[in-house]
Amino acid sequence: MFTQEISIQTNDFSLADEVALLEKDNLTDGAVVTFTGRVRDNNNGNSVTTLTLEHYPGMTEKSLAKIIMQAKERWQIGRVKVIHRIGELNIGDQIVFVGVTSKHRQDAFAANEFIMDYLKVKAPFWKKEKITDEGKTSENWLDAKNSDTDKADLWS
Repeated sequence: MFTQEISIQTNDFSLADEVALLEKDNLTDGAVVTFTGRVRDNNNGNSVTTLTLEHYPGMTEKSLAKIIMQAKERWQIGRVKVIHRIGELNIGDQIVFVGVTSKHRQDAFAANEFIMDYLKVKAPFWKKEKITDEGKTSENWLDAKNSDTDKADLWS
């Protein structure tokens, strides 16, 4: 049985708890595939100190639901959970979680990667990084990377 859950939140999440929820009372699916993205300390040669994420409430959830439904149309998947954090995040903080269950691993891996690839370029999130370069601090709004767009285009 297919189910989906989407959460846009400021608070952190527990990877172990999220996996346990995907597996709870799920005797149909043999595969659980997860992805967790974190804030790294560098980007484009700059030292990153924080990452701030903003979104468009309502539109973001609809966009993520559409991405998940596109995955469901392509692969036989059971449960899907997407968590995306917003607000100011520090180095090492978790940003995003995508969890997918399926009867078979191939569908779970493909659907998880598809959801993450499309989330990066189609979901209305805006990222601003604070960087330090030669002792000077500045803030930059980030555009989608060409490599992320190219990766998502491969699914077409």
